[in-house]
Amino acid sequence: MAVDIRLERLGLTLAGQPVLRDVDLCLRGGEFVALVGPNGAGKSSLLRAAAGLLKPSAGEALINTRPAHGLTPAARAKLVAYLPQARPLAWGISVEAVAKLGRHALAEDPAAVDHALALCGLLPLRHRRADRLSGGELARTQLARALAAGAPCLIVDEPTAALDPLHAWNVMQILAEQAAAGALVIAAVHDLSLAARFASRIVVL
Repeated sequence: MAVDIRLERLGLTLAGQPVLRDVDLCLRGGEFVALVGPNGAGKSSLLRAAAGLLKPSAGEALINTRPAHGLTPAARAKLVAYLPQARPLAWGISVEAVAKLGRHALAEDPAAVDHALALCGLLPLRHRRADRLSGGELARTQLARALAAGAPCLIVDEPTAALDPLHAWNVMQILAEQAAAGALVIAAVHDLSLAARFASRIVVL
């Protein structure tokens, strides 16, 4: 199933402070959209609104013509996989177990988990404790969690934060491949050179 997201005169106010105003944007399956802008511009808030995790203060965020914030968690999980900027791990669970968390709102699918681990180059590490991984390995593990959902839209907040150049390149390559396969990929990106290299479209806030 293809996913399109439309933001129509979207406005957001958080804790009494205006964050976004009059945002109009149409995003379609097969695009890799890099969202760029300074800290505090509202990138994370826009991603959360697009995923249906924040209710707009004005306007609307639509996923396939349906109000995003009105979707049930189960319905949303079938359409959108969201990976926030903060991705702490509270337990020393395995890489494979982290990837399985991506299907917590869906039916179990070992093949989907294996595919996500393979995409991220993690099959040799599947039984390693996630709290003993390097920064790059952990970033790929968290990305595998999102990919395991098999959703046609992937929304990722700063996927390359704190990664060295090689790992950042690898993560962006994985996202670009998802878009090339037909998914809608939306990512907040700070590195403009990576955005220019991999994204099919750049949106500036």
